[in-house]
Amino acid sequence: MPNGAETTTKLESYLLARIPFVSVRTVERARVQEILTSLATDRQLPMLVHTLSQGLRDLRTGNEVFDDKSLFGALEFTGAQFQSRQNLTVVFTDVQSLGDDNETSRRFADLADLAEQRGGSIVVITADPIWPRLQRLGMSVALDVPDLDEMRAEIGSFLDGYRGQIDIAWGEADYAQAASILSGVTKIEATNILATLVVKRSVTKADLAELSRAKDSIFSDLSGLERVSLRGTDHEVGGLAGLRTWLDRRRPLLTMDLRDRGMRPPRGVLLIGVPGCGKSLSAKAVAVDWELPLYRLDMAAIFGQFVGQSENRLKEALATADTVAPCVLWIDEIEKGLAGSGSDSTGVTTRLVGQFLYWLQESAARVFVVATANDVRALPQELLRSGRFDDMFFVDLPDPDERRDIIGIYLRKYFRAPVADGLVDELVALSDGFAGSDVQAAVAEIGHEALRVGDHNVAEDYLREAFRNVLPLSRSAPERIDEVRQLGDRALPASGRPSKPGGVEPQRARRIVLG
Repeated sequence: MPNGAETTTKLESYLLARIPFVSVRTVERARVQEILTSLATDRQLPMLVHTLSQGLRDLRTGNEVFDDKSLFGALEFTGAQFQSRQNLTVVFTDVQSLGDDNETSRRFADLADLAEQRGGSIVVITADPIWPRLQRLGMSVALDVPDLDEMRAEIGSFLDGYRGQIDIAWGEADYAQAASILSGVTKIEATNILATLVVKRSVTKADLAELSRAKDSIFSDLSGLERVSLRGTDHEVGGLAGLRTWLDRRRPLLTMDLRDRGMRPPRGVLLIGVPGCGKSLSAKAVAVDWELPLYRLDMAAIFGQFVGQSENRLKEALATADTVAPCVLWIDEIEKGLAGSGSDSTGVTTRLVGQFLYWLQESAARVFVVATANDVRALPQELLRSGRFDDMFFVDLPDPDERRDIIGIYLRKYFRAPVADGLVDELVALSDGFAGSDVQAAVAEIGHEALRVGDHNVAEDYLREAFRNVLPLSRSAPERIDEVRQLGDRALPASGRPSKPGGVEPQRARRIVLG
């Protein structure tokens, strides 16, 4: 049963049963009031509603019933009404500080006791917790934001009101995709976004991308997550053919309705391997190719100095990711936040690992995780078990064909003069053992020279020297590359080819003729 229908059923049951205190946990006050107004009308229930701006009014007619708009004044008036009227329901919408033992909470508790004696009901609409002693006097219900089915119905209902007045070029698949994009927003937020499409007097398939941008603007300032701005060139990744093929196959599943098959949307990938070879860039590429917003979770920033602070920060960040879905969640160097769970005397890291794994397994939101790790040995083994991520890929140093792709990408980006194929072949050979970041550094140096003297005035020897002057990790610390590669057989090769079984061949000493 959709959450809205379930909430309606429960509220109707509680009010007919004259439950003295009912809390409705939600961020959609107006939507709850719509439900209550409908129940009051259909069941002929006397019902008042209090807001700080308008005071106490009849919920159905909107007529003012008491001139004191204060909360305590409304509570006193409600108590007097319970003494003289049967089956009265009073709804409170602007109540603060009900989460602990204070004067406001105790006044509501006293009023709930009176309601129990006189057949009254109090309904509190709030997004905050309720003092446990007060809550135990009644029942509670939660109204989430619209689910996929409800959002699909809301979109259809809104746009149907304009058929014949504007051109609507959406088919059923487009409505379903729009519902998926707008998941996580409230009814009024969805209505506002759709209204911006209607004013153009046409709704086209291209507007689906506009929905994503509009939703992104709503969640532009989020706690626990960093919004990553993307440019069109961020999707240019050289090599990694195996990873890109895998991603292309998963992409349609992120927007499909998989509930009938009991399947969940793609959960994500863990990318391990050599530093500087495109793991982080791949997260940006997925977001650009899939036309999804990208959010970064900094695991190192999760830790706090107070007890429970780290766990609360991670919980808040993951809940935020669920809210902004569909999206790509980039967790860079995940080992910095989840490493060493076995040796953590405080137990914080162990709890963070458990919390993250539970979310990874149970969340139904369309959040595609791209997690990267340079030192997979530091990760807890339970994170590497099959079924946590959809797959784990090993990113190795690029081979000659991949280096050619990467060199071409950065030459197009930083250099405006044509480069002969023969010279490109030389650069590919000179970049043996380079990571993608090493290639970028070499070509960026060429770009700096081009800005200084002009693209067509850069000598070919300068291109060669720019590559010769780079000292890659494979030469400065080959043993580190060897250590990383020894773990490559635990993951799929991101390049689509088997990883090199051995270490990087050490650089030979220069041949010198002696005496």
